[in-house]
Amino acid sequence: MPDTSLEHTSQRMTLVMILLNAFTTPLMLSAVNVALPAITADLALNAVLLSWVPMAYLMASAMFVLIFSRIADMVGRKRIFLLGTTSVIVTSLIAALADNSTMLIAARFLQGVSAAMLYATQVAIISSVFPPARRGLAIGLTVSTIYLGLTVGPLIGGYVVDTFGWRASFMVHIPLAIIALLIGLLFVKGEWSANVRGSFDLLGAIIYAAALLMLCVGVSKLPGGMSFIFIGGSIFSFIFFFLFERAHKHPLFDVSLFFTNRVFTYSCLAALIIYTATFANVVQVSLYLQYLKGLSATTAGMIMMCQPLTMALFSPLAGRWSDKIEPRHLATLGMAISGCGLALLANLRIESGLGYLIFSLVTTGFGFSLFSSPNINAIMDSVEKRYYGSASGIMATMRIIGQMSSMVLVTLIFTLVMGAVVIEPAHYAALEQAIRSAFAIAAILCVPGLYFSITRGKLRAI
Repeated sequence: MPDTSLEHTSQRMTLVMILLNAFTTPLMLSAVNVALPAITADLALNAVLLSWVPMAYLMASAMFVLIFSRIADMVGRKRIFLLGTTSVIVTSLIAALADNSTMLIAARFLQGVSAAMLYATQVAIISSVFPPARRGLAIGLTVSTIYLGLTVGPLIGGYVVDTFGWRASFMVHIPLAIIALLIGLLFVKGEWSANVRGSFDLLGAIIYAAALLMLCVGVSKLPGGMSFIFIGGSIFSFIFFFLFERAHKHPLFDVSLFFTNRVFTYSCLAALIIYTATFANVVQVSLYLQYLKGLSATTAGMIMMCQPLTMALFSPLAGRWSDKIEPRHLATLGMAISGCGLALLANLRIESGLGYLIFSLVTTGFGFSLFSSPNINAIMDSVEKRYYGSASGIMATMRIIGQMSSMVLVTLIFTLVMGAVVIEPAHYAALEQAIRSAFAIAAILCVPGLYFSITRGKLRAI
């Protein structure tokens, strides 16, 4: 008989390793969002360059998560996970030392490449280690830990920005990341990879990365004439990539799952939509509180905690419920509640009370927590074990492309409403208009999200 105590010990240590990095990466991400006004003042960034500080990270993550997901299937998921942990530590130090906008944005891009290694492997490792009966709880804990990092990030980030300056926001996560690295090296035994190694789809990787790069550059150049050339090239590249991958023997992006698995397809589309609708909340709320309300970074960080704290509290419960209840019902309810929260945020004005803002953020966060863990569980339960790596990579890609699309949407609105100007009191009315417009569009996006969520099909009988 197998030694179940050793098996459970291995599962616990693996989970601790995953949870530490699930906490540290969003901790840094949300801490940096609070630091954006301080970075803008120190490096004299205009509104467009400001939007590139978070977007460069997301763009790189989106460009490379599929690549590292495939590489992890070939060479080992733990190996890529530990390499990503090391790289995040190094690139965070580089970002903290940046003395101009070019160096900072380049460092953020490298941070995104490093984080892509983690995003590509976290859920795949969890799914490889935990049996289906316990997987929903493990995924729920992972999601909860991510939102715990997002919760404390604004508070810690605000404090270190007010006390030590914006550069400290890039270093707050490093000690815990080092601990996660040591646990992985010393205590997590074994390795997980696909049963069939296959070959790496280099051409597909180049086409995919180029398509995302052209999309982001094109949006940032709107409404100039070159922007439409970049965006058109991006659309063409995405279509070609999809057709190319469908015919490839060992594809980077296994599009066959989209043609054969309705639950998987609609769950991924619903995730793409809700991340597009909600991710830029933290950036916009940070700008709203520090510019339009005149609050300090610390105070703004405390208020910004409300949404991710709500997510952290309810995600484990939602994950546990999804082991017993049909996930699509929980996820659809969550999508609807998030849409209501975004509609409330679309009515946010300079004179709005902080209580109204907090209620709107809590509503959005509660809806998202009901959606996220059940949706992830639905995706992983809908595929066979041999597809865990591909499903995890595709799921991470949907999340990151959604996050990137959220920032692309904000960048587009900032560009059209404000232009390339440094934010100052004379532009506060335009900033309010841009923030409200972005939230309104986000709320509308939840409508097709509801359709995909409720019509995905059943995984199990209720």
